[in-house]
Amino acid sequence: MIPPTRAEIAGTRHVVAAGHFLAAAAAHDVLVAGGNAVDAGCAAGIALGVVQPDLVNVAGVAPIMIRMAGMETPITIDGLGTWPRSLPPGHFMKRHAGTIPPGVERIVVPAAPAAWIEALTRYGTMSFREVAGAAARFARGGFAVHPLLAETLTEYEEGYRAWPANAAIYLPRGRPPRVGERFVQSDLADTLERLFAAEAGASGDRAAGLAAVRAAFYEGEIAREIVDYVAREGGFLSREDMASYRCRVEPAIAMRTLGGTLHVCGAWCQGPVLPMTLAQIEALGLDGLAHNDPDYVHLLVEAMKGAFADREHHFGDPAFVEMPLEALLSPEHARARAGEIDRRRARQEMPGPLLSRFEGVTREVPAGGPDPHPEPDTSYVAVVDRAGNAFSATPSDGSWNVPVVPGTGLVPSSRGSQSRPDPMHPSGAAAGRRPRLTPNPALFVRGEDVMPFGTPGGDVQSQAMLQLLLNRYHFGMGLQEAIDAPRFATYDFPGSFAPFTHHHGLVKLEPGIPERVGEALSARGHRVSYWRERDWRAGGLCAVETDFGEGLIRGAADPRRPAYAVGL
Repeated sequence: MIPPTRAEIAGTRHVVAAGHFLAAAAAHDVLVAGGNAVDAGCAAGIALGVVQPDLVNVAGVAPIMIRMAGMETPITIDGLGTWPRSLPPGHFMKRHAGTIPPGVERIVVPAAPAAWIEALTRYGTMSFREVAGAAARFARGGFAVHPLLAETLTEYEEGYRAWPANAAIYLPRGRPPRVGERFVQSDLADTLERLFAAEAGASGDRAAGLAAVRAAFYEGEIAREIVDYVAREGGFLSREDMASYRCRVEPAIAMRTLGGTLHVCGAWCQGPVLPMTLAQIEALGLDGLAHNDPDYVHLLVEAMKGAFADREHHFGDPAFVEMPLEALLSPEHARARAGEIDRRRARQEMPGPLLSRFEGVTREVPAGGPDPHPEPDTSYVAVVDRAGNAFSATPSDGSWNVPVVPGTGLVPSSRGSQSRPDPMHPSGAAAGRRPRLTPNPALFVRGEDVMPFGTPGGDVQSQAMLQLLLNRYHFGMGLQEAIDAPRFATYDFPGSFAPFTHHHGLVKLEPGIPERVGEALSARGHRVSYWRERDWRAGGLCAVETDFGEGLIRGAADPRRPAYAVGL
């Protein structure tokens, strides 16, 4: 095994792991000040929208999972906006020839503010100002540009230049900022201060203050500014869409596995892909397979192909489409998918559906080039506090393919890019529907112990999360070691972002996986290529895990991104 890159964090009171060290610090300060895991998780999540503005937006998406101490089943808050009600039927098929172009037409209702407020109202203890104060300070005072931010702003410079308001913020000196330069977002700081003022002006208790923040964003002047700008630019978002939006709160999906219980979000995101893959692996067994040897990698890749095929055939907004989720998660379905796997040969076509499917759907997607080019977005935060409350969230939405609303610093959620242009597809774009989301926070419970975990990475998310679970609970690695271990991922399915390219047969490996493994996989029919060393595209896992036997809470964060864990 490769030695861990960092020491594993351990505390006796609380631990945070987040996609950027300043977000982890913001959450830690909230905990020290007496807040709980929900207060701290929301503080980190909002801060990530400031310190990782290329990957997360304050007006983006924020799916959340919460397990308060003593709670048997965690709850999920979708934090995912809906398509505007005035989106014309078949708009992208008729007007854009089956594409979803950059710009305001892909905007869905910004959901992150509602998600943070929902979590704080139900389970938090602090005011919005106390929770979001660090984010406002980072926006007003700035922070040092880190390498990933510099890289993504440079790579997507053309997109940022498409709108003057974006260029003014993200290319502040007429060029992408360089590592170590200070990055300031004054307009965003002003917007957060407006929300603080709304809270301060509310009469009543903490809940009334949070309600005032929500109203200020979704019904007040901020909502008007967002909607008026989107309308001028040709988008569909309305004041009614904003005012009527509510997050969906529901129980997490549970699966018994690896000596514990895995909890994931519903099929409005790709959350069920993880238990569906694990169920196939358990049906086949891992006995005798060494970590990252050819047989192991091949088996996981082929199992993931089956789960991603089911995602393509069935997943969509369960409020609008009939989702056979119970059947997809059943042992019978897992055995049927596992039975399709040839241990010696890679499949050359995406597996077909084993259950009934939507008919009359345009399913052709373009073939990908020699290498995938996933959109750079998403971060993650995990928190466990001294009471054992656990928080897991995967906020997201980039800033290069949708315009900033001038004067606000906000980029309204671009998550429409994850809907299919054809409204007949189960995840097709249609008025009122939620896009099928890639971000999917999770949580694992084993005995008394709990582990919130997750990662950015688009279609790599579930794959990196699978490898973390197996590294930790099958191979017995330490938490940081399990995150550091070399990864692999398949792209042999239609991708989640427009234009939904399918990279037939492609498996990406990290350089820490020996060349002999790549050669053996190639001999089985996989198309193998390598990420660069510590490539951010391999994910950015974070996890916090209790160890009640030792009276400790452990945390670890991925060196592939500017993620850090901190504890006390």
